[in-house]
Amino acid sequence: MNFKSNKIISRLPKHLQSFVIRQPYNEYTSQNQAVWRYVMRKNIDYLSKVAHESYIPGLKKAGISVNSIPKMQGMNRILKDLGWAAVSVDGFIPPNAFMEFQAYNTLVIAADIRTVDHIEYTPAPDIIHEAAGHAPIIANPEYAEYLRRFGEIGSKAISSAKDFELYEAIRHLSIIKEDPNTSEKEIAKADKQVAEVVDSMTELSEMAKIRNLHWWTVEYGLIGSLENSKIYGAGLLSSIGESQWCMSDKVKKVPYSIEAADTDFDITKPQPQLFVTPDFAHLSMVLEEYANKMALRKGGLKGLNKLIDSKILGTIELSTGIQISGNFEDVIVDENNNPVYFKTNGGTALAYKNKELIGHSKAYHTDGFSSAIGKLKGINIAIEDMSPTDLEAYGIYEGKIVNLKFEGNITVTGEIITGKRNLKGKIILISFKNCTVKHKEKVLFHPNWGIFDMAVGKEVVSAYSGVADPENFGLIYDVPKEKTHKIKYSEKDKKLHGLYDEVRKIREKGRINYIRLEEIFILLKLEFPNDWLLPLEMTELVYNENSQFKRNMINYLESLAENTEIAHLINGGIELLEKEMKRVI
Repeated sequence: MNFKSNKIISRLPKHLQSFVIRQPYNEYTSQNQAVWRYVMRKNIDYLSKVAHESYIPGLKKAGISVNSIPKMQGMNRILKDLGWAAVSVDGFIPPNAFMEFQAYNTLVIAADIRTVDHIEYTPAPDIIHEAAGHAPIIANPEYAEYLRRFGEIGSKAISSAKDFELYEAIRHLSIIKEDPNTSEKEIAKADKQVAEVVDSMTELSEMAKIRNLHWWTVEYGLIGSLENSKIYGAGLLSSIGESQWCMSDKVKKVPYSIEAADTDFDITKPQPQLFVTPDFAHLSMVLEEYANKMALRKGGLKGLNKLIDSKILGTIELSTGIQISGNFEDVIVDENNNPVYFKTNGGTALAYKNKELIGHSKAYHTDGFSSAIGKLKGINIAIEDMSPTDLEAYGIYEGKIVNLKFEGNITVTGEIITGKRNLKGKIILISFKNCTVKHKEKVLFHPNWGIFDMAVGKEVVSAYSGVADPENFGLIYDVPKEKTHKIKYSEKDKKLHGLYDEVRKIREKGRINYIRLEEIFILLKLEFPNDWLLPLEMTELVYNENSQFKRNMINYLESLAENTEIAHLINGGIELLEKEMKRVI
């Protein structure tokens, strides 16, 4: 990665860097560039009236040009002044990773661009959606802070096993839908798979609810009043079709609230309902309202169980601040349903304030970790709150053989070797040798298993996805195995792209070669009778003239518009040329 243009990228942790790819700028065809120009010119013309006031000036502030697909390096040179950066990735990446990028003030931008067949909308993330949709609005400081904070909270949301299954199904569908070589049968099969996964999800996980909040704000959000709302969601800003559809009475508008967390969406269809926030401050208020319901802030048995059910890496934090990161597999509760003992499997690390405790890496706790939680029986003061005098009085000090009886029928019997304290002087970890741990009569830890390290804490105050210290833990995200398909172009396709390239160069040079334009026009009619975008690009070059060639091009476009599926695209392009000519006059 090139850090020269934006130092923010250098702050990205290694587990996120694995998703970053080099932008394949040389692979964009001139037809791709024409798709970008068409969408951007149409959007700016329309969005200047219906988008949030930050959008149009935000395009320039984000380094986005109408005429060319943006280069990441150029965007980054400009975004750094906003305190943000941008990186290229391959299509959809896992939700937790996507959110974490946001937490690091980094926009994730899918490297590919939609095909001309999906010029109005694509279910796949592409550079139009990411760059022209997300980037301009972050020029608004209040919204930018919401996006960053959303990333911080969202990346900690606990997923279910079904969430990952849905992610993979949607990623696969988005990839094959953008490949023109995919059969309708394959697409139908992938559509069915997504529907089946959605139907099998009986309860929404934290990540599913966070994803809903993200969708109804960052992607498909409206701002203002129900009667007079503006667009700020990137999905709407980057879609010619939906940006107009959403302003009609056919789309129901409802006030944005925490109810959006329980409102699902269908990524493959236009949205029949949208949420309207009165201002960006309200977004942050709803986000905090939802965060207060998450295991991140509630902890407890529910948080532990969510991590156990998720079967993914997670972290719990006890009341002393000690953090345990690993794969949680079991919890024992007392008669009041309070957790009194937990267990992880596989490599587990201990940390405090997101810094791994020396000697307690996953390489040391390679087979898992377990510990009692709570207060001792018959003693009002918890171990963590005991002063040195209290500890001595209860016989909890180095070299002492103790029999600690916890509430919940957990007993820890062994010789104390050492302990660790937090910055406030509270004990956070006690290590024992020759230790036996039992729940009633069941042995949970045997002396032959080695040193028993007991995390100290009377309760679980937080539970969240991911690990406390990713760098020392060696956290690695699995990069998706299925890559975005590189479209295989036929020789005929390549010939058409060559014509697009010639027209693009003519426009950029500002010198019109009428003879060559006539030749290209003849080739189009003979060999590429279904292509409408290049004739529109050619018409743009001569639209301010009163020439026979212009009239021929207009007549040709009108004949192509007899195909009702593309009529609105052609007519919209001609209307835009008329507006631009009037502005020049």
